[in-house]
Amino acid sequence: MTNKIDTDMVKHVANLVRLGISEEEAQTFSGQFSSIIDYFNMLNEVDTENVPPASDTTNNTNVLREDVAEPSMSRVEFLDNAPQSERGYIKVPTVLGDES
Repeated sequence: MTNKIDTDMVKHVANLVRLGISEEEAQTFSGQFSSIIDYFNMLNEVDTENVPPASDTTNNTNVLREDVAEPSMSRVEFLDNAPQSERGYIKVPTVLGDES
């Protein structure tokens, strides 16, 4: 079973992604894409009747710790670690321009 990807389809997809390609590139890609599709179609010929579906191939279990709320530093301690603070907030340099 061959699904031919013609140059018109290649040009259409290139246009959708705003990619400019020449006629020569479209012909080259047409052949390459058709070959790729043919390789995928070969998978349809593999007998998978007695092969169970693989939903988890690694058999990993969750190795993460439980999410437990623990006490953190107070706001005052946090602000003491900041380079600059003002009225209970961290003060940072202006990034959008001068305030007027």
